[in-house]
Amino acid sequence: MAQPVATQATPATTARPRPQQQQQGFGQTVTGIIRMAVMCYFAMKFFSPKKPADPSQLMSNLFQKGEPLDMWLYLSDQQIFNDFGNDGALLWHESNIPYAVWGQASSRSLSLQYTPSEALKHNGSLYAHVFFARSGYSPDPNDSEYQPQSSFSRTHPVVVYHPKPKSGKRRNLLNSKESEEEILNLEVKDDVQPDSKDEDSVEWISYWKPNITINLVDDFNRYSYNAVPPNIAGHLNIDPTTKNYFPIIYFNEFWLLRDKLISLNDTVKELPLNLEVGPISLTKWQFFLQIEQSFQIHRSYGSMVEGEADQLKRVFLEGNPYLLVVTMVVSVMHSLFDFLAFKNDIQFWNKNKSMEGLSAKSVVVSFISQLIVFLYLFDNDTSWMILASSGIGCCIEFWKIGKAMHIEIDRSGMIPMLRFRDRESYSSNKTKEYDDIAMKYLSYVLFFLAACFSVYSLMYEQHKSWYSWILSSLTSCVYMFGFIMMCPQLFINYKMKSVAHLPWRQMTYKFLNTIIDDLFAFVIKMPTLHRLSVFRDDVIFLIYLYQRWIYPVDKSRVNEFGFGGEDKSVANGSAIEADENSKKTN
Repeated sequence: MAQPVATQATPATTARPRPQQQQQGFGQTVTGIIRMAVMCYFAMKFFSPKKPADPSQLMSNLFQKGEPLDMWLYLSDQQIFNDFGNDGALLWHESNIPYAVWGQASSRSLSLQYTPSEALKHNGSLYAHVFFARSGYSPDPNDSEYQPQSSFSRTHPVVVYHPKPKSGKRRNLLNSKESEEEILNLEVKDDVQPDSKDEDSVEWISYWKPNITINLVDDFNRYSYNAVPPNIAGHLNIDPTTKNYFPIIYFNEFWLLRDKLISLNDTVKELPLNLEVGPISLTKWQFFLQIEQSFQIHRSYGSMVEGEADQLKRVFLEGNPYLLVVTMVVSVMHSLFDFLAFKNDIQFWNKNKSMEGLSAKSVVVSFISQLIVFLYLFDNDTSWMILASSGIGCCIEFWKIGKAMHIEIDRSGMIPMLRFRDRESYSSNKTKEYDDIAMKYLSYVLFFLAACFSVYSLMYEQHKSWYSWILSSLTSCVYMFGFIMMCPQLFINYKMKSVAHLPWRQMTYKFLNTIIDDLFAFVIKMPTLHRLSVFRDDVIFLIYLYQRWIYPVDKSRVNEFGFGGEDKSVANGSAIEADENSKKTN
């Protein structure tokens, strides 16, 4: 067994401080995770079975609060450890650790450099075996001073395995030599393993955990034998003789992020290892368990992708707590405004009877953009919840086309085709003319930018296939230059000198969301170009507000419900005049 190169024992109070917290922007996911964890925690508290009155039916902790403990930490490639006489396997030993006492004496730490063996470098296994015993007693069952009720232990892996990222499928499409070599390599693999599945051909990589935090749970509750809370039952180690339980050992890896893991290979000579032992409260321990359980539930439902849990933890590790609370509140407001904007958008198009002053081509382009994003997400193996949300968005955009234009089914040919025809309220006035002019010149700009970006992506980026390159290029153009499609409506407003036909309630909610996005742009770490792109929608909305200010409201224009103010007043006047005539005749 490999030996540590150097050791340095220090108390926990002199351990390296944690990094200052900085803001990341996953407020919505934070709210959902914390809400689910808190609900599960209080459900376990309030709905767990009551303790029976008979004390003989209860089990308690075998150790007393403040009782001194000795600790041994061994590293071994075997999952079951019995080699207590091997001094080379003993990595750390501490004496007189008071159990469940909060203070400097109960917390210990150690930092060292560990030299890995050749087997460990080649996907070998390594386990940490921690043993606690009352002071003066031995954890070795073969020792004369060993007592079963005075010693307890737990084993935890120090090496974790993750699948290798599937980066080999991407290649530079213009480099024919690399493409041919990759195709040949794929053919050779297919010849060697013709019947193998993707799951069997996954390459796994071993990673070293640089931090091992051992916590003893401060729990002295008495539990019924047949009614232990389910969130605790799986962690209790019950003595078969006394029917009482040993202290719970918790390997705390909640704050161990995946990007802190170290890949093991032949180039690794030494590995850092930071060890820490200390108490943890029962409430905090249960909260960590509920959070991890919430992560598992979200992953099973597809609402959380791999790596998002680490990003969420980084919010709490590196974020300012006050700024984090503000971000969570603002995220809830963002979700509320999204819902209100969606609701008013549906109401507007559902009740709209006239396309006068509205850009029909922008509606069609919006559907095409949404369809491109959906195909791109589908090609990149996105979670089904995000795909479902994008698919519903595509259906809604297509439904809006049916409200903006006439959709007919042409059955004259062998294959039925959909034909789109402009509505009379759109083609019978200047709206269609202005819309055609604006879309004509803006499409030139958009096509030029799309072509330039597609060529750049083809030359300098890697893609899985030509289809993937087309989708990624179109999607990038939608994200970067999609705001250009909002400009035709500005041109129509300018030509018609009116904005009364616009759905201002929906646009107000979208503008509030844009302001929130601006706040996130200052808070979240992101590239400078991406931060600048966040403010592009602000320019469009500010122009909309300026047009609303300089153009007076035209009472005679048909509104979003298909009614005009002048017609309504004329109708009311004619009704009043009819009533007066009827009174005179009577």
